Amino acid sequence: MTTANLDQLRERAQFIRTETVRLIEIAKSGHYTSVFSAAEILSTLYYHTMSISSDPKWVDRDRLILSKGHCAVGVYPILADKGYFPTAWLDNYARIGSPLGDHPDMRKVPGIDFSSGSLGHGLSIGLGMAMGLKQQKSPGRAFVLLGDGELNEGQIWEAAQAAAHFQAGNLIAIVDRNGMGLDARTEETMRIEPLADKWTAFNWQVHECDGHNLSELVNTFDNLPSNSDKPQVVIAHTIKGKGVKYMENSRLWHLGYLHGADAQATIEEIIHYEHA
Repeated sequence: MTTANLDQLRERAQFIRTETVRLIEIAKSGHYTSVFSAAEILSTLYYHTMSISSDPKWVDRDRLILSKGHCAVGVYPILADKGYFPTAWLDNYARIGSPLGDHPDMRKVPGIDFSSGSLGHGLSIGLGMAMGLKQQKSPGRAFVLLGDGELNEGQIWEAAQAAAHFQAGNLIAIVDRNGMGLDARTEETMRIEPLADKWTAFNWQVHECDGHNLSELVNTFDNLPSNSDKPQVVIAHTIKGKGVKYMENSRLWHLGYLHGADAQATIEEIIHYEHA
């Protein structure tokens, strides 16, 4: 991975954040900080790691399940950038009649692999897709982006147990470990640590990295084994609201609205922050 390539991924992460601010200004409500913690993860997946093509229905593509479906506002600009739908769709984000909602709908949005938003379901769906791909002898993999707050859901761990049992080595879970939910820090609401030990106990292969360090993300995803029978989990340590200082580690901006000068000032801060 060259410096130029890393710079491109960094620019795309900045693009995800600034477009999120712009789209939420259109909708007048949205999830800023959950997107911002995952911006580098999404940039790396879509612009480096995942095997995808110009056809969002290519049968052998890698899939991405947004188990934390409320970060869809940060994914829509990527899908438009990939040419899956007209960029003009973004300008009506979440308006009546728009296919782009606060949570993604696979029936309406090309490039969305599952209609998600009800937390805790994504890993089960990803496991089903991974097993289907194996049955079809497809090289495609199933990636699942999980929020750390949803790890309180029992269905996550049922899926984790089943994935190991069925040797779903083409299933990759990514935990956006920003340490915060809507109400408080995860360790105050319901402790999930020691997280790596939990996944190991479920017979997953565990990888940990700085979820904002693009070199670490690229190396982690590049070095995932291609012939393992164990499902893989990447615990990406992130900061909720990363890129906007007044939002970082704050539960107040999990859902919010910026207007006019405030939105523009925040975009300017993102641009400055990313190039600092």
